Amino acid sequence: MSPVLLFVLGVIFVAIGIAVSIALHEVGHLVPAKLFKVRVTKYMIGFGPTLWSQRKGETEYGIKAIPLGGYVSMIGMYPPNKDDGTVRPSSTGMFQTLATEARSLAHEDVGPGDENRVFYRLPVWKKIIVMLGGPAMNLLIGVVLTAVLLMGFGVATATTTISDVSKCQVAAGQTVDPDSPDCKLTPAAAAGLKPNDVVTSFDGKAVTAWDQLTEWIRASAGKEVSITVDRAGSPVTMTITPVLSARPVIGPDGRQAKDDAGNLLYQDVGFLGIGAQTALVPQPASSVLPVAGENISQVAGVVFNLPARVVGVAKAAFSSEPRDPNGPISVVGVGRVAGEVAAMEQVPVQSRLAALVGLLAGLNFALAVFNLIPLLPLDGGHVAGALYEGARRRVAKLFGKPDPGAFDIARLLPVTYVVAVLLIGMSALLIYADIVKPVNLFG
Repeated sequence: MSPVLLFVLGVIFVAIGIAVSIALHEVGHLVPAKLFKVRVTKYMIGFGPTLWSQRKGETEYGIKAIPLGGYVSMIGMYPPNKDDGTVRPSSTGMFQTLATEARSLAHEDVGPGDENRVFYRLPVWKKIIVMLGGPAMNLLIGVVLTAVLLMGFGVATATTTISDVSKCQVAAGQTVDPDSPDCKLTPAAAAGLKPNDVVTSFDGKAVTAWDQLTEWIRASAGKEVSITVDRAGSPVTMTITPVLSARPVIGPDGRQAKDDAGNLLYQDVGFLGIGAQTALVPQPASSVLPVAGENISQVAGVVFNLPARVVGVAKAAFSSEPRDPNGPISVVGVGRVAGEVAAMEQVPVQSRLAALVGLLAGLNFALAVFNLIPLLPLDGGHVAGALYEGARRRVAKLFGKPDPGAFDIARLLPVTYVVAVLLIGMSALLIYADIVKPVNLFG
């Protein structure tokens, strides 16, 4: 299959995954709203002109032309205007007029018998459940995909099978021509170790894991030891002496560690000159939630620093500065990454599928965390409004004052419009950056 076709298939795979994630996010709002008897008039995937729709019961279900989100329309999202609910009070203030019109629109579909089926009349805890349903669905999808990734595909793990044998001893970061007189054989090459040898024992101790072997090699510099390998089904034993060599210090994040001045750190340890083959090893169910929690924490860190990271993207897009590989990307960037992963013909198909599943899991965690930002029009903004309403009612009750009623979240529409404009601007910037200076994740 051609790389171009593989690239397209990768993009399609992730595009469908994103569409399903958005659809299920809206289901997360739809189901509790219907359970709480709120009348839901529309369930739509996408924005803009309607491509297809069908009414089932009191709800119209449909797909729109721009697949960049979705929405669920519930009657009575805002309290009615302070009149008979039908006459709009006059006002010269633009934002007051917007809020008044929004309240009126929210009650256009309210008919006889719907008075107790409007959203704003729900108890605070029910409002919170409805609004958290979407992010909760994305979290659930992310956890399920993480389980599929870890338990189904497995995690790339170093095995005790040798992948390659270095011929020459060289300092870290340097190269030597293997055919030149300057090439001094590594202990592994001198002893006759070969790719596909399976190391079974080292210095008389059984080898069960690559990390275990690496630790023993590092501690055996200058010491002659025995090493046994399984070569094509037959045991082969030889003697070998690890040499002292400066090797990179690897930090907890898997990257080479640096000192306070930013210099790369090295340490003198025993060295043979062999690498390990990797294989996908399924993980136990107990590993799913910790890994999911770690991913959520990483996404939350990106979201928390989003303004600064977006500024970094803008600088990179309009200058020669490189893109931060850990920075935010748009749907265009996500599609490009998916296509590149799918087109990596040198990587086994199983590993490519695992990478795409992991990408979708990360996207769902990002959708969940981003939607919890306590700003309208995001779900977190509605949750914040409900929490404020509950706190206000509790304080009124504590001081013996009348119930202030539902909080009129329509008053926050000016903030909503500002946030919406900023989100649109951020999306446009990220799309532009992903076109002119995409993130390079593969070197």
